[in-house]
Amino acid sequence: MTSAARVGLSTSSVFPETTAAAFELAATVGFDGVEVMVGTDATSQDPDALKALMDHYEVPILSIHAPCLLITQRVWGTDPWGKLQRAQEAAERLGAATVVVHPPFRWQRDYAREFVAGLERMASETDVRFAVENMFPWRAGPSSIGAYLPDWDVRNDDYPHTTLDMSHTAVSRSDAMEMAVDLGDRLAHVHLADGTDSARDEHLIPGRGDQPVAEVLQHLARTGFAGTVIAEVSTRRAPDRQSREDDLREALTFARQHLGTYPTDSAA
Repeated sequence: MTSAARVGLSTSSVFPETTAAAFELAATVGFDGVEVMVGTDATSQDPDALKALMDHYEVPILSIHAPCLLITQRVWGTDPWGKLQRAQEAAERLGAATVVVHPPFRWQRDYAREFVAGLERMASETDVRFAVENMFPWRAGPSSIGAYLPDWDVRNDDYPHTTLDMSHTAVSRSDAMEMAVDLGDRLAHVHLADGTDSARDEHLIPGRGDQPVAEVLQHLARTGFAGTVIAEVSTRRAPDRQSREDDLREALTFARQHLGTYPTDSAA
């Protein structure tokens, strides 16, 4: 049981280290490539700097995560469509097949109203896939707030390509396996992580939470998934570089074990 999926590392996984450090660690540990989380680190916003890192470390860029977070509201301007256009241009320049995008926040009403049709229009003009990511209701005690439009659950809208994040399924109390099956061929991209029944988006190393991460990866292998699996985990509590590297190696080993993929070179 094997998969054609490539296993990459999100640059967010090395925070508080830099985008450059993510390329170095991806090469050292043996990931197949990186996903660039476009954030406040200036390097993540600069396609020329990213191209230089890609060439130096000989690590391809598999995907670009558009700046969709609260803390990146002003990265690449304030127009959400402008951000997606910049992400598309970066992906085309760097050879990345996928742009990961979140559904709009509830208060972005005009953007939300046109989101599905607008993505379809953009997708018709490029080979880059816009993979919309499952999110979650914001939880406060026993209550929850629907923070995203059209919906946090990407199964409820007509997206040709989607991203499954298994830290987000933990927060939303969704069944990750059921979501993977329901998405079917629309599932193009996976954020590999784990979580518990917490209101916090934990992004644990896979196997350290209660999500069916192994089962989802095995399902992908059985069904011939040929998309990308990106380790998007939190190592911010790692006391030093070696501990961070060990955590990332554990995540990669977990992915390869359950996908049935094997190293393409001796670095892995």
